Amino acid sequence: MNYCRDAPTKSSFCGKFRRVCLAALALAFSLAAPQVFSQDALPNHAEPATDTASPQVTTVRVDATPGQETNSFIPDRALGSSIDVLPEGDVDKVYTDQILKESLSAGWGPITYRNNSELRMAAWHWNSHGTWSDAGHQAGYFTGSKEPGEMLRHSYSYPLPHRGTTRNGGTESGFSRLTDGDPNTYWKSNPYLTSRFTGEDDSLHPQWVIIDLGATERIAILKIVWAEPFARKYDVQYWSGEDPITKPTAGVWTLFPQGNITDGKGGFAILKLAASAVQARFIRIWMTESSNTCDTHGPEDPRNCVGYAIHEIYAGNFSDDGHFVDLIRHTPDQGQTATYCSSIDPWHSASDLDLRAGDHTGLDLFYTSGITNHLPAMIPVTLLYGTPDDSAAQIAYIQKRGYPISYVEMGEEPDGQDILPEDYAALYLQWATAIHRADPSLKLGGPVFEGVNEDIQVWPDAQGRTSWLGRFLDYLKSHGRISDFAFMSFEHYPYPPCQITWSDLYREPQLVSHILQVWREDGLPGNVPMFITESNLSWGQTQPMTEIFGALWLADNAGAFLAAAGNVFYHSPIQPEPLRSGCRGWGTYGNFVTDATFQIKGHTSQYFASQLINLEWVEQGGKIHKIFTAASDLRDDAAHVLVTAYAVLRPDDQWSLMLVNKDQSNAHAVRIVFDALGAHRHGYFSGSVDMITFGSEQYVWHSEGPNSYADPDNPPVTTSMLASTETLFTLPKASVTVLRGKVAGLTH
Repeated sequence: MNYCRDAPTKSSFCGKFRRVCLAALALAFSLAAPQVFSQDALPNHAEPATDTASPQVTTVRVDATPGQETNSFIPDRALGSSIDVLPEGDVDKVYTDQILKESLSAGWGPITYRNNSELRMAAWHWNSHGTWSDAGHQAGYFTGSKEPGEMLRHSYSYPLPHRGTTRNGGTESGFSRLTDGDPNTYWKSNPYLTSRFTGEDDSLHPQWVIIDLGATERIAILKIVWAEPFARKYDVQYWSGEDPITKPTAGVWTLFPQGNITDGKGGFAILKLAASAVQARFIRIWMTESSNTCDTHGPEDPRNCVGYAIHEIYAGNFSDDGHFVDLIRHTPDQGQTATYCSSIDPWHSASDLDLRAGDHTGLDLFYTSGITNHLPAMIPVTLLYGTPDDSAAQIAYIQKRGYPISYVEMGEEPDGQDILPEDYAALYLQWATAIHRADPSLKLGGPVFEGVNEDIQVWPDAQGRTSWLGRFLDYLKSHGRISDFAFMSFEHYPYPPCQITWSDLYREPQLVSHILQVWREDGLPGNVPMFITESNLSWGQTQPMTEIFGALWLADNAGAFLAAAGNVFYHSPIQPEPLRSGCRGWGTYGNFVTDATFQIKGHTSQYFASQLINLEWVEQGGKIHKIFTAASDLRDDAAHVLVTAYAVLRPDDQWSLMLVNKDQSNAHAVRIVFDALGAHRHGYFSGSVDMITFGSEQYVWHSEGPNSYADPDNPPVTTSMLASTETLFTLPKASVTVLRGKVAGLTH
């Protein structure tokens, strides 16, 4: 099949082969086309049949009561996709007419620009032209030029030399300076979290370092080689419980008996923490007062003279003969004893550029290529490892170019960077002030959570509060700045990549609606909309993304989000990617299967599901759609709902139902009933109804390593029929179907 696809059309063999294939496909399409049954054509017995010839019957009820819609949305604003970082050299391969045309053909409207430089603990140079705070050394704090010049086609990341975290969810490369064994390097905290910039006492934004020894050890001695500035007041604590990073409420921090330091002198501090060694795996240094002395970069910039800095840390005990036994491994790689920190100084230099970290699309290329669909785009600014001046300059540049901005997303996954909510909030307000000074009308939001199914918990504060979002919102409210928070954004990656099973499909609608409820219960005001700004099955590559499973999941993901009053949904990503090895086999996040040169070899199941959502279920254009509650009464023996439904009243006055049949083995005939409960009326599809189906009869993924492919790899099947009160519609096994037409019986 691949041979003939690439062979010259004049080849006699391939010409004959194509004709045979086309005839076979025509026959297959006729057999696979959805069937319409009258009531009389169905079996009379109560037990539903289990084969496709005698499909099981269920009723889908739509609460079509006027004014009872659960949400309203405009597809050109509410259903979008994203462009993410690309490997070095791939930008020029992606931004071609063919790839862009294919990417946009999935039907997604607006686009969000994703920036993963902060996941890599790096500063982002959105513009390579700009100024350094220490121009003579091409180092310091970089501010990109807001003046338009040559076209920005590429942008790059600069890993931070004062990094203190060994690894996080997005970084398995690089290393912490706290245990790298180099006496000249050091970790330094973010200066923008000090009183000079927050206007608050430093004790309200304590900075911290955690050491993970990897196993429980006997600890009595801690050695800290302080850099400048050092901590005058700090506590040394140990953790009792499970992992304090991943399970912050499943334990407690306890002060070592002699761990309270109130007169720190800096230099080489040797601390005897306890008369008898304490059993501990995790140690935390909790810093509340700085010396405010200047680091190695000098006193010219006040940012060099605030916060905290440490060269190296040693922890252990003395042996019987008086020798110190260090339990920390000091190496400049991921093999070091792992450390985590509260924040990182965004100071860096031109020499820190790392092209291996990937290539972010230049802002000019992004806006002029057509990938934005000529719609306003969501733009990120770096916050955790950037500066407010640089972010304000970025926005000014975009506006001087005349490019439209829909929203500004502040930072990237602060929960994954282990930053406390009050620290993120303090940075958020500084950035909001700088950006709104240039344009008060811009809609700012975040926090861009990394993708969770439950509330995000952090160590309890003085009031015992553990909800990350709740405490962030409380900070904004207490500072009179909740109006600067125009939207709440989060990512949705619900399943671990190596643990996905078919039964996970049944959970998706509840997972989405539940997390939206959680954010509201955390105190998110009702007038603040909720956005999913990245979404896919999992945060890691997994083969089910490219199987029919991925299509069914995507339909539920988007439909359930909007039905639960979510506001803007972005699927990830829009660009193609080559096949990669992952859990359960080979696959891709992208909409296409491509080779290493980005030649498209086929489409993925999520591409066809995207078309069903964007081009069939909803109507393109800037008009309001209303979504109503819809549900089926069909469950399997494990009480799983086998058919989910999402009902939309479109601006063309057609009702459009997207139905997901998650039964792998059986088709199901459905009766559609529209209830106007207050008026005691029942409606039904009447007249011509379009039925568009995509499922396991159109698409099958074949796992063959780097040569994996889909066959068949066919688009949705479309049929039209005349419907009445007696009409039943058959949903093929493992499929997504859109039914679209006029409804009679709801009005007099």
